[in-house]
Amino acid sequence: MQLQRVAVKRVTGGFALIDSLKRHGVKHIFGYPGGAILPIYDEIYRAQAEGGFQHILVRHEQGAAHAADGYARATGQVGVCFATSGPGATNLVTGIATAHMDSIPLIVITGQVPSYVIGSDAFQETDIFGITLPIVKHSYVVRDPRDIARIVTEAFYIATTGRPGPVLIDVPKDIAQQQFDYVPMTVEDIKLPGYRPTVKGNPRQIAHALKLIRHAKQPLLYVGGGAIASNAHAEIKVLAERFSLPVTTTLMGIGAFDEHHALSVGMLGMHGTAYANFAVTECDLLIAVGARFDDRVTGKLDEFAARAKVIHIDIDPAEVGKNRPPEVPIVGDVRHVLIELLRRSDDDGDVCDPQRNQAWLNRIARWQEDYPLEVPRYPDSLSPQEVIVELGIQAPNAYYTTDVGQHQMWAAQFLKNGPRRWISSAGLGTMGFGMPAAMGAKVALPDEQVICISGDASIQMNIQELGTLAQYGINVKTVIINNGWQGMVRQWQQAFYGERYSSSNMEVGMPDFVKLAEAYGIKGMMISTRDELKSAIAQLLAHEGPVLLDARVRRDENCYPMIPPGKSNAQMVGLPERKTLEKAAELIYCGGCGAKNITNNNFCPECGTKL
Repeated sequence: MQLQRVAVKRVTGGFALIDSLKRHGVKHIFGYPGGAILPIYDEIYRAQAEGGFQHILVRHEQGAAHAADGYARATGQVGVCFATSGPGATNLVTGIATAHMDSIPLIVITGQVPSYVIGSDAFQETDIFGITLPIVKHSYVVRDPRDIARIVTEAFYIATTGRPGPVLIDVPKDIAQQQFDYVPMTVEDIKLPGYRPTVKGNPRQIAHALKLIRHAKQPLLYVGGGAIASNAHAEIKVLAERFSLPVTTTLMGIGAFDEHHALSVGMLGMHGTAYANFAVTECDLLIAVGARFDDRVTGKLDEFAARAKVIHIDIDPAEVGKNRPPEVPIVGDVRHVLIELLRRSDDDGDVCDPQRNQAWLNRIARWQEDYPLEVPRYPDSLSPQEVIVELGIQAPNAYYTTDVGQHQMWAAQFLKNGPRRWISSAGLGTMGFGMPAAMGAKVALPDEQVICISGDASIQMNIQELGTLAQYGINVKTVIINNGWQGMVRQWQQAFYGERYSSSNMEVGMPDFVKLAEAYGIKGMMISTRDELKSAIAQLLAHEGPVLLDARVRRDENCYPMIPPGKSNAQMVGLPERKTLEKAAELIYCGGCGAKNITNNNFCPECGTKL
């Protein structure tokens, strides 16, 4: 990052803050003003008048944090959000935690009461520095306006290097008002001796990993959000094709590998594909790339990939071996490590071999045939899967954001997204994330289609952001998968709590979403039948401006497959004929063609391979 260092006339701390943000390429800020941050907003007024800089006024500070988050996920750049002191700052907390859990680079700037009254319980005073310590990568309280340029520069560097994350800057009101002689800061000027992220992997560990990959009979490439953060999708594709590695992704890793590719087995974990979960159970080598062995992925941890050796590549040394000790730990930036691994592979003459691991690929192909993801069609109702599939057909290259729940899992199962085109709260599972995140993505990428898939419960968490969409004409399409429930809660209550549906029914008190959208000046639509679906999606996409579509779907549809709590990845429920890998493992498989149910003791009846 090259910043021009030029002395500027005497200015306020607020001017220094906004100027420093502009010098770091910030063009959009999402925020909400208030008393303690007004001196900074006064400088925003002037900056907008000069052009090339826009503040987006949200209707709730949580919306600002999620919008900045969506902006960052869609672009790979830093998202920026503002809030005032007290309740303004605390309203950001959920959004900060969401970004922290998913390693998203944010700069969060909060106003604070004047420095000389901090600690006196002044009006709208909260210790946002202390409150957010566990959920930020780093944080600052500005004590001297002359530090602002340095702090902003450090904040951008910290947020974007190593494992990305949110950085908080708390600015007391008097510091924002104080005048001083301002000199911008360059990246070259900063000194952070205790902060040296490891980028390049250990050469001996990379060589060891390559040796294991070459000799594996049943390998699996397990790709997480770190691959997205490091823009490693091209290297992952080359690695997978060269060594015929089937590829599974986490919820955060969706888009890192083309799911139309023959080597893709989709998402693994609690609601992952059956074939991905069977593959991870049976593999003999698990290559974890930018993944952290989250509990929603592993199920019963001591049975996760129990037959496999593990290569774990991650930029955060705290994640390597945290949940599963690897045989080959490699700390470094995913893309840099894969580039070096592929360079060594090139030097050693490795070539793409479509027959490599063929018996393993055949076996996975059989699982894909036996346990496909299904789109139910009911005679009397519209299934939620049908709505999502139709969206994917008509808008295959859109940027999709989601809220959290069943609709999120169905979207993860059925949409086929490219890099950064899947935007979802994975680690924290934040309801209310989808629409403001879509807002941020669309502001960042005004020429791209941006679609939010939400639920009737989730959408009401931040539905006030319809006002922001209306004010700025942000062309986000929002589709509500409306079953009248907190869907995932209802599914768990049905499966594990004796069908005692405690406080999960949302039907009573549900607004008329069409009228609500229209009250904000936004086009509202509602459908409830299959006959309406195709044309409604076409109208949704064709309309110039934001649209809210209420899709009334089957009320009791459950999201399958599903790994029950405390079970292994092989012990899924909701599969065709309720089969599990334990049952499937009783069958005899051919090592040549992957045929199952072989009863001949010597040769495969389908291909003749000796057993």
